[in-house]
Amino acid sequence: MKSVEFELNKEFRNRFQQALDERDGAFIRESLEEINPADITSLLYEFNGEESKYVLDLLSLEVRSKIINDLDADTRKTFLGHYSTQEITEIINQLDSDDAADILNELPIKSSEEIIARLEPELKSQVIDLLRYEENVAGGLMAKELITAYDYWTVVQCVEEIRKQAESVSKFYAVYVIDHSNKLLGRVSLQKLILSDPRTIVKDILDEDVVSVETYLEDREVAEIMSKYDLESVPVVNVEGHLVGRITIDDVVDVITEQAEEERQIMSGITEDVEEDDSVWRNTRARLPWLFIGILGGMISARLMGFFEQEIARITAIAFFIPLIQATGGNVGIQSSSLVVQTLVNPSFVDEGIWKRLLKVFSVALLNGAFLSVVVFGITWIVFGYDPLNLVVSLALFFVVVFASFIGTITPLILNNLGFNPALASGPFITTTNDLLGLAIYFLTVHLLL
Repeated sequence: MKSVEFELNKEFRNRFQQALDERDGAFIRESLEEINPADITSLLYEFNGEESKYVLDLLSLEVRSKIINDLDADTRKTFLGHYSTQEITEIINQLDSDDAADILNELPIKSSEEIIARLEPELKSQVIDLLRYEENVAGGLMAKELITAYDYWTVVQCVEEIRKQAESVSKFYAVYVIDHSNKLLGRVSLQKLILSDPRTIVKDILDEDVVSVETYLEDREVAEIMSKYDLESVPVVNVEGHLVGRITIDDVVDVITEQAEEERQIMSGITEDVEEDDSVWRNTRARLPWLFIGILGGMISARLMGFFEQEIARITAIAFFIPLIQATGGNVGIQSSSLVVQTLVNPSFVDEGIWKRLLKVFSVALLNGAFLSVVVFGITWIVFGYDPLNLVVSLALFFVVVFASFIGTITPLILNNLGFNPALASGPFITTTNDLLGLAIYFLTVHLLL
């Protein structure tokens, strides 16, 4: 396979576009012959659905299926709009059951039902079973293809069965051992099978301490379990302990990526899952809620400053330091909340003791506040000369840093306990809150000391 360097080759891209415009199939087929399907997927994002279909039709069905499976859901939906039901059926027949179910869920119900009716019998049965589950649980995440063996088999029988079953399983890391009722008893690694005596009974070498997940477990919890135990795959069982499928690491990576993207958008103040190429209205609607909150916070800030109008009129220099107070408070709050959101993913956060964590956060805030206050005091003294206001600003900044750090730490913990996404605390929510808090502390300090 050629490397991804071709993506950076502008000359190649221009020549490829020319061949596409001229429908030069020979050049396109030859130039993509040794290119990794993942790189072809990246290339196709630059073309419209009709052009992409022309390129894909020049490739083998296996490669075409892999490329379409690798596309993001919105782009794939656009692409498949140029394919007939029969063509989509041929593509889906090449996929694993979990990927097939995901694509069918994206299609209109009529098209989906027509395609299911035409699928190969085994895949059809597997897909119908998977479509019963919601997308965000282990049952909707799992694939039905897996290697199983009975506990009373010998290693020789097990290896022979692997050869038979492996034809329909693209990737496998272990053999799951079951009884006649399909109840999961354990797992045997491929390494142990290879190194064991051929006459050994599987029951004697299986690992009974196998980590499994239930069909109803949320996808985020599945990702945490696989990350915690460093698993390449995890078996999925129903409420009776019967083996019904498995989840592989590539599916979990997708979940983690989606979760990170969702939290990034929440932290940025975007309320919906949007992309830059979405409609203007959808992008606008996703941004408006937190912008309204920001406006509300600004109006409250203005009203708060009105309470201290006399102080500002008497000492106009007070207003010079308002941006400093607000910016520092917002930055400290964002830093603290972001760290807490990251550590909440790790279950050990609570196990190690929340008070110990809060004490550490408080200690860091004291040190940061003291350091920043001294720096600001020194700079204001050098620039403006000695004035009591210098000391007041430095003291106010110290309290702002400490309180902003506290708010940034405690808010995601409260949201998490209430069942909300703690990432809500790491964006405009914290910024607006700390702007108000910083102003209140600053003006109260000025009022009391000056």
